[in-house]
Amino acid sequence: MRVARIITRLNVGGPAIQAVSLSSRLSAHGVETLLVHGTLGDAEGDMSYLLEEADPRPRTLCVRALHPRLAPASEPVAWWQIYRALCAFQPHIVHTHMAKAGALGRTAALAYNHTIGRRRPARIVHTYHGHVLEGYFGPLATATFVAIERQLAWTTDCLAIVSPRVRDDLIVKYRIGRAEQYRVVPLGFDLDRFAAIDEPARARARIVLQIPEGVHVVTTIGRLTAIKDHSLFLETAEAIARQHPAVIFLIAGDGALRGALEARAKALGIKERVRFLGWRRDLDVLYGATDVFLLTSRNEGTPVALIESLAAGCAAVATDVGGVGDVVSTMEVGLLAASGDAAALASHVRALLGDRARRRAMGDAGRRLVLARYGLDRLVADVDALYRDLLRSPPSCGL
Repeated sequence: MRVARIITRLNVGGPAIQAVSLSSRLSAHGVETLLVHGTLGDAEGDMSYLLEEADPRPRTLCVRALHPRLAPASEPVAWWQIYRALCAFQPHIVHTHMAKAGALGRTAALAYNHTIGRRRPARIVHTYHGHVLEGYFGPLATATFVAIERQLAWTTDCLAIVSPRVRDDLIVKYRIGRAEQYRVVPLGFDLDRFAAIDEPARARARIVLQIPEGVHVVTTIGRLTAIKDHSLFLETAEAIARQHPAVIFLIAGDGALRGALEARAKALGIKERVRFLGWRRDLDVLYGATDVFLLTSRNEGTPVALIESLAAGCAAVATDVGGVGDVVSTMEVGLLAASGDAAALASHVRALLGDRARRRAMGDAGRRLVLARYGLDRLVADVDALYRDLLRSPPSCGL
């Protein structure tokens, strides 16, 4: 089986991890993959190192004209290069990830099916790792993107979705695709290094990060972009710091908003309590030193950092947006609050900082849940089964 996997870029986040992991691991199931990817946007963290670490390393093609910016001059070039790659590779499956790759890749696959692939058309799959239809753009742009996604759904055999909540959002709120096109395929990761974190590892992590004895640590990890709402993280941190003087706040990640966020921390009077760490690859160290993981996003598909933190045994507090509630499904796993509610988030964090036994019980419950639900072997088996089901059925689109 030949699979062309197309992703906008290999930036820090779940889509890149999944694309590289699937491209490598599916080879053991008799799948040959061509991984097509574009280039990074400004100030984005680079996860292309995953290609070097993959065993076996997948075959790749970098389309430099494919990038996250809206660029009418380069997008036709990217489309043509993707189309030519499909004609040369002649895939059985074309699987796209992320919005721009989903648009260019699916339309290129449609053109391929109408020419080279007419006798044996490629099945077309698109994965929604979340969506950009809420919290990213203004009303006019959002309406335009909704219309585009509705049209693209007609070119797609299967709409894979990482979360039931996101699926329901797309079907009911945005009327994208038909219910029978959707298949929930939860994300899967290699969580072994996080699951291995024990008490000695936690002690070592605090030494590495120079955390003073008796000080609590509240951490968040993610791109410094508006959708992640680090301003809310800082407002929550300020509310916590007023009552808990012995707390340090760690922000791992980078992006265009870093300068503004550093200024915001200073204005709130917590500059000395907040550490901006930039991009880090030693995430096991960060999670190991963490007492409470705090996610303040305005929208999420399936939050990778939240899953990793639970695998590491951290207690979690998060905004109840997108697919977060599918991960934090009970209060035994984590505590949720409405997006924008710094007071409620701070109250949850303070309650956990004051109750070590509850933090540990919550960490243990979260670890059990995510190891059972979000393992990489399960993801690979799910996607392999999806592909084989599609190839046993007549194409539902593309011709």
